[in-house]
Amino acid sequence: MPNGQNLPIAGILLAAVTFMAMLVAGVDGVIGLSVLTVWIGSLLVAAGRPPEPPKTTIKPEVTLASIRDLIENTSTPLLITERSVIAIANRSARKMLGPHVVGQDTRVALRQPEAISLLNDNRPGEAIVRGLVRRGDIWQINRQAIDGRLAMLEFINQTAEADISRAHTDFVANASHELRTPLAAVLGYVETLQEGDGKIDTPTAQKFLSIIEREAQRMHALVSDLMSLSRVEAEKHDPPTEEIDLHALVERAANDAAGSNRIDRLKLELNADPWVIGDHQQLEQVVRNLVDNALKYGAPQTTVTVTLDIGQADQARIAVVDQGEGIAPEQIPHLTRRFYRTDPGRSRASGGTGLGLAIVKHIVERHRGRLDITSTLGKGTRAVVRLPLAKAEPELEITPQTMSPEGDNPASPSDETKQLS
Repeated sequence: MPNGQNLPIAGILLAAVTFMAMLVAGVDGVIGLSVLTVWIGSLLVAAGRPPEPPKTTIKPEVTLASIRDLIENTSTPLLITERSVIAIANRSARKMLGPHVVGQDTRVALRQPEAISLLNDNRPGEAIVRGLVRRGDIWQINRQAIDGRLAMLEFINQTAEADISRAHTDFVANASHELRTPLAAVLGYVETLQEGDGKIDTPTAQKFLSIIEREAQRMHALVSDLMSLSRVEAEKHDPPTEEIDLHALVERAANDAAGSNRIDRLKLELNADPWVIGDHQQLEQVVRNLVDNALKYGAPQTTVTVTLDIGQADQARIAVVDQGEGIAPEQIPHLTRRFYRTDPGRSRASGGTGLGLAIVKHIVERHRGRLDITSTLGKGTRAVVRLPLAKAEPELEITPQTMSPEGDNPASPSDETKQLS
């Protein structure tokens, strides 16, 4: 019998009222009583049943196998730790840290104090670690708990961002230094002329004015090259669309670079008439910069040879060869840097800005070509630009490679891509 709290009082009253209504309506008393008995009995039976337990959701257990399948092919290095031991390392993590890390203590595998501090805290967080894989790299490690025994470590490589920031800082510092030098000379000589009160003799004044003019022109050239480099980098990922007659372009640009005072040192060997897809103004700038460098740094009164022909893989080949002092092999890997000079004093005296071949390199890359420059001490330097012909598929590989002076065969490791100012 159910207790009083569980009796369906409202249902019993409703059954009694229904029974009285049946009697008033003339229904046989036995039938009405039977209906009343069945009704009240069903209510009592229902009230006596125990309540159904609430439904509960069973949380599936997290298994290492399911996690391994989930993270194996992600490009971000991930580690799953079980307490302090590395239980899972996905493919990217094994490639970064080595397959032997699985089963190691996490603190032993990572070794860095910042990482160990993050692991010892045993709570979600992040740490910046330097030199985790190789010297100079920077990694951000994020730790996130999965359950009471498992946690995930995510490794984010921030080396490239740091390199970009450092390169930007170096560029601003170098540009400021390069501009400050001629500006200081201009201001110094102008102040000297102003303080002379007309007492400076004419030859001295003319000398000062010529220096001011030279330094102002140098500063103007530097600003022009900076603007040119900025435009080239902005358009680097926009492929050119104009069909260009390279024979006519090379001839005109080389003669312009030589000018009337150096034209006798220029020798043109234009043995082909290739057409390429390119930017007319930028390709002219490539030829002018290469020829100007060769004339500046070649030995006085020696010939600079400009050759145009068809190379391997359906490529137009522009070669500029001087007969200068050459470049030492140990300097060659650094020559593509902006403002790098093998001889700073000579470069500044000749009006170089340190940006000439940086501009050439970016233009050639935009045209899906290659810049190859080799140098031999005491003999000279050879710069080669290779561009895909108009009807040929452009190469996807645009990283400059070094070629031997004699042909298209790879040069020895010491003959690397060279860039002059």
